[in-house]
Amino acid sequence: MASTGDLTQAGYRPAWADTFPKLLRFQAATRGDRPASREKAYGIWESWSWSQVQENVRELACGLHVMGLKRGDKIAIVGDNRPRLYWTFVAAQSIGAIPVPVYQDAVADEMRFVLDHAEIRFAVAEDQEQVDKLLEIKDRCPLLERIVYEDPRGLRHYDHRAIEAYDEVQKRGREFALANPGFLDAEVDRSKGGDVAVMLYTSGTTGQPKGCMLSFDNLLITAENAARFDRLTADDEVLAYLPMAWVGDHIFSFAEAYVAGFCVACPESGDTVLNDLRELGPTFFFAPPRVFENLLTTVTIRMEDAGALKRRLYRFFMDVAKRSGSRIMDGEPVSAIDRLLYRVGRWLVYEPLKNTLGFTRVRICYTAGEAIGPDMFAFYRSLGMNMKQLYGQTEAAVFIAMQPDGQVKRDTVGTPAPQVDIKIAESGEVLFKSPGVFLEYYKNPKATAETKTPDGWVHTGDAGYLDQDGQLKIIDRAKDVGKLKNGALFAPKYIENKLKFFPYIREAVAFGAGRDRVCAFINIDMAAVGDWAERRNIAYGGYQELAAREEVYELIRGNVEEVNRDLASDPHMADAQIAHFLILPKELDADDGELTRTRKVRRGTIAERYAALVDALYSGRDHVDLKMEVRFEDGRTGAIQGRVRIDQATIFPRAGNAGAAAPAPGRKAA
Repeated sequence: MASTGDLTQAGYRPAWADTFPKLLRFQAATRGDRPASREKAYGIWESWSWSQVQENVRELACGLHVMGLKRGDKIAIVGDNRPRLYWTFVAAQSIGAIPVPVYQDAVADEMRFVLDHAEIRFAVAEDQEQVDKLLEIKDRCPLLERIVYEDPRGLRHYDHRAIEAYDEVQKRGREFALANPGFLDAEVDRSKGGDVAVMLYTSGTTGQPKGCMLSFDNLLITAENAARFDRLTADDEVLAYLPMAWVGDHIFSFAEAYVAGFCVACPESGDTVLNDLRELGPTFFFAPPRVFENLLTTVTIRMEDAGALKRRLYRFFMDVAKRSGSRIMDGEPVSAIDRLLYRVGRWLVYEPLKNTLGFTRVRICYTAGEAIGPDMFAFYRSLGMNMKQLYGQTEAAVFIAMQPDGQVKRDTVGTPAPQVDIKIAESGEVLFKSPGVFLEYYKNPKATAETKTPDGWVHTGDAGYLDQDGQLKIIDRAKDVGKLKNGALFAPKYIENKLKFFPYIREAVAFGAGRDRVCAFINIDMAAVGDWAERRNIAYGGYQELAAREEVYELIRGNVEEVNRDLASDPHMADAQIAHFLILPKELDADDGELTRTRKVRRGTIAERYAALVDALYSGRDHVDLKMEVRFEDGRTGAIQGRVRIDQATIFPRAGNAGAAAPAPGRKAA
């Protein structure tokens, strides 16, 4: 074994530490007393050092071996973010097994597909809820032998022939380790960087999820490159709250923590994330745009409730921040008076606001997954937060493009990440090469061959281009980019993201390929629109009733027309303005198959499920009657019915063209 000083070029880990178990050994040896994991339970934060994590992992690994887990076996991990579930990854890897995290909010049948496809023999579950789902499908997963549970509450009277307590597995592991002191070290030394480290299932936007196999090299090299890019150190801290089955969490809350040696904190529950965020004050934070949108919506609502003086101060200094905040952070010239006003605003507004949001100590803040609104992006950067965008995929171990400090643009996702090459195909599709390129899709050589070229390039499935500064701009999914009947470009995701930039719009689905105009479905944001309605004394009994209100249609029409005005200024997208729209009487839901578990729209499912509504949008009618079945979280089904209004929006002339705005085609002007 090499010495701990034999570091890789990036300077974070010794060259011999090419797997997570070996890297844990290194961290325990070099910073054993430093905190590695935290968890909040019953209102109190508990911490574990790297040495304590190593001991817990050792006991669990030996216990899993005693249970029968063998090299090459797959083990499912399901639950909310918990230190002991993260330790399960390394424990399984220590004896050569492959962890397969499963989305904790997946219904039983979705879990069954993953467990059956991955040939899962053992599963580690967080609590009674997850155990119940696993037991429900156990008879249909013949390879599933045993379920280990972390939280014993509610499980005392279960049949323990199929389930076993996490603590009991560790107890048996301690006994085995005492009797076989050299066993685990020998097992850890057997694994190499090229071995499979984890199997992460893709979101299944266009079909069944695929098991993406990533090696230790994929994860550790890309995590190390990213840590060096952002200068992460053992002094940083992150809050782990995103699904453990998602590659983003696996990198930010696991791989980068092991590489840089920083602490990962787990919230008490999904409902307490914002409070825990404020208490913890992480230095490194990642969230999809929806989280930042929700936070900004909360701020907006609170400011509406504030007194007149506080509202005026907030608006004045936020105008100063919008003018100067990003420019000051990027080292650009700013007038002396604006610098002075910004310092005053930092004391009066910006720092108190960041403290309220939990961002007092944040020095690096990333968003990805979907486009974030330029105004929202500017809002957070104007507060002095180094918010950046990145572009990545499961098949890349996340990183394809990243925004360097001082080169942050609102409408791009940055330059190629370290050791990543990007090229644009003639079709406009983005392709990449990197150390993070996945090994293969499990039991799916056809899909692997379709995604990876013989010379190592990977098809992202996204359309985009590199601008004059070498920064990547993503337009849409390549397969979704189409043309209107007149030959004009139609990029639905591009339009949908512009709609979702508004706090009152939660989801949007655009239609138009092969048609004479663009139309859209809208899901309102219940919290934001509900608050807006209450301030205006607009009565409603629930989502469906609120979505049908005339006043809400007027509100959303204003948002749609603002998008149209923006599209009119883009020569490539001016013909793709939204002519008609409707507000869906129910929220699009993953349980109904309309969204993936990562909240990506399943276009085919929606087009089929709401075919009558799509047809009505293009029929010239002003309403349509709808009746449909919905599925609730507990598996029960029900029905919703009612009349859905179809509204029209103003179409604006192309930039540079004279003339008044026109009513939408297919309907008379109001």
